[in-house]
Amino acid sequence: MIKKIKIELIYFFSILLVLSVLQHSDLLTSPAQRASLMMEHGNFMHPLLWTSAVYIIILALRAVVKFLFYLKNRNKTN
Repeated sequence: MIKKIKIELIYFFSILLVLSVLQHSDLLTSPAQRASLMMEHGNFMHPLLWTSAVYIIILALRAVVKFLFYLKNRNKTN
């Protein structure tokens, strides 16, 4: 169970990293400046909200694909 949680956390933080770099390309050149802008505006939650939304969408797609494979393999055994 702990292994599964670690894998899901890796997925979540990977999505967070990819989304943050795609949305704010200045993170690669001046991360301190981006952090100071976040502190000025007080918007610490929006990255987690966007990441959570994308993670839930990907999680739902993974569940659909898993279910489709289950149906495909179930029909082969009958």
